[in-house]
Formats: sequence, structure tokens, C-alpha cells
Amino acid sequence: MIAPNKDFAKPSTFDVRVLRQDAPGKGTRWERFRIPYEPNLNVISVLQKIARMAKTAAGEKTSPVAWDCNCLEEVCGACTMVINGRVRQSCSALVDKLLQEQPGEIELRPMAKFPVLRDLVVDRQRMFRALERVEAWVPVDDYLDRGAGPKESQDAQEVRYPLSECMTCGCCLEACPQYTKVELTRKPGESDDAFEARKQAAHDTAFLGAQAISQAVLFNDHGTGKMIADERLEALMGPGGVAACGNAQNCVAVCPKEIPLTRSIARAGRQVTVYSIKKLFDR
Repeated sequence: MIAPNKDFAKPSTFDVRVLRQDAPGKGTRWERFRIPYEPNLNVISVLQKIARMAKTAAGEKTSPVAWDCNCLEEVCGACTMVINGRVRQSCSALVDKLLQEQPGEIELRPMAKFPVLRDLVVDRQRMFRALERVEAWVPVDDYLDRGAGPKESQDAQEVRYPLSECMTCGCCLEACPQYTKVELTRKPGESDDAFEARKQAAHDTAFLGAQAISQAVLFNDHGTGKMIADERLEALMGPGGVAACGNAQNCVAVCPKEIPLTRSIARAGRQVTVYSIKKLFDR
């Protein structure tokens, strides 16, 4: 983290280099845009200015850059991209700080671990499939009033709350050396359903990643969620489970919510070990 520089010389303009891609499987190209400097800009407001300009720094007409965003307050996780070589949320990436890191220019790339749909927009389906694999929810059979749920101690709440802040932004996955890109191309004549099934099968054997592992731990610790803890542990023991983690600890270094992901992974490993020993002796 770079400390604020009070002597930072504010430029009249600055350049933004964007790695662009028109569609899945297409080639990439760099485009440069020149933006008038204003105080208190973030990367989303810069992209909005680029969309209004619709021309490069050289004056050539171009299509607006595509990107994802939603809440604009670092809650939804949709606006993740690689900015100046570091994965982060673009809504909270402030131009003044970025220009201190790299004077005169800001570089924007899509995340490299996910298939690119267009420009800075990536296919995030694999992240949500990982949550399905570990059943990251509390099951509800009906909506009848069954009274108060299990009591939770203050200590248990304080342990779980940081894990609940995960917004499935993908920062931890982009930084993880064990989380490798899975990108399939449609075969000639392949139907939409067949292609989706093949893609899901590929996702189901790939590494889950820190985000899904941490959510499995969160719900295994929940008073009601622990009722299906064994099913989550089975997923963590399967292909691409917690054993695939190489303990690089990159995930915890880039998490915008400072979630203790490595602690979650260690706890998941212990839970899986205990569960596997119990299964061995319960035969």
C-alpha cells in the first residue's frame, strides 16, 4: 500500500490503457484514452467518461468499453478487474492513488482466470458453481414459524462475521496460482444445453478456490447450516477440493474485505481430516 503523497503533482490529463476484446475467443488489443484530470475520480467514473468520449487518445472512433458494476460501494463484487497490475475493486480504486503508483497512466485489464465475454467483462459462472458445489446456504424445508433458532454465542458470531462479508468478487481467485483458467469453446452443432453441461462438468473438477472453501467453513459453523456439514466436507474432499490448495497465501493478501481466508482453508483442512478418519472407522 502506497502512503498518500501530499506533494503529488496533479496532472491536467492522464492516460488510460485498456486491454480490449470484442467477444469470447477473439483477439485482444490495447487502446489508449486521454482523460482530463478531476479530483476524487474512481475507475468507474473514468470508464463512464471513456464511454461518453467513444474515441481513443489518437482521435480514432471506437466502441464504448464494456465493464461490470453495480453497487459502487464495494459490496456487490461485480466490478473486479486488474488495475495497474493488481486485482482490485474498480469502484474503490481512486485515480489519485493510482497515479501515485504509476504517474501519468492507468492500466486496466480483465481478470485472467475467467473467460472474457467482452473487454473488462468476464464469465463469473465458475465462482457461483463453486458455491453450489459446497452447498453454501442454510437449507429451508418450509416457511412455517418454528420459533427461535439455535442460540449463538458472541464469540461464535465474531468468528463467523468476517467470513460472511465475502462478496464473490474473485480477487482471491485471480491471485491464486492453483486457480487456473477453464475456458471451453462450443463444438460444431453443439446445443446450448450440451455446452452448458460440458462446461459445468469441467467446473466441477477444477479447484474450488479460497472463496468457496471459506463459505463452506462459514456454513459448517452455523447452528442450522451444520446439519449438512458432511455434504460440504464431501465436496471439499472431492476433485478440486481443499487438498488442491498450495498455501501460497496470495488470496488473503488481495482480499478487499480482509477476510482471513488462509485461516478458513486451514480449518477446512482439519475438518476434512477429522471427517475422513470418522468415515474410515464408521464402515
